[in-house]
Amino acid sequence: MIRTIAPERPSYLRVVRASAWYDLVVTAGFATPWTYTLVHDALSSSGNALGLGALPELDPVQVLYANLMGSVVVVWAVLRIVRPLAVHGLLDGVARTLFAAWQSYALAHGATRLLWLFFGVEVMFGLVQLVPWCVQTCGGCGTPSRVMRAAAAALSRRSCRRGRSGCPTAP
Repeated sequence: MIRTIAPERPSYLRVVRASAWYDLVVTAGFATPWTYTLVHDALSSSGNALGLGALPELDPVQVLYANLMGSVVVVWAVLRIVRPLAVHGLLDGVARTLFAAWQSYALAHGATRLLWLFFGVEVMFGLVQLVPWCVQTCGGCGTPSRVMRAAAAALSRRSCRRGRSGCPTAP
């Protein structure tokens, strides 16, 4: 039997932080038009050298979407590095599931096979962060597990540690 890391354990937060560092390193170059041009050229050259195919030629809309994605992922990564919470792992796992779905869609429609490298990491970090939350019932009796109750409480929390309702600094 494979043992999972419980979301409330410090080891789970290390996984959340590790996935954030990966995101920061991999996507920082996507955040600006100038750095994305360099990343695009490097990925295209690598794809050609490995026989996996190049990226399509740059156009302004592609650069815009790459920059938007890079900017959002960099901010999300910094949050998880500076203040990793178990619920961040849950949400990151969901986001990685979405990223992997759209990457598989692109691969099925002829995108460069270089995308498989990113797809593999998305699936791996997604599984490592989601599986601990997926223990849905206690002993098969249909009762939500302690982990699922903790996830629901974390997602529905409406007040900060000082008890002020609607506080923007709520954990």
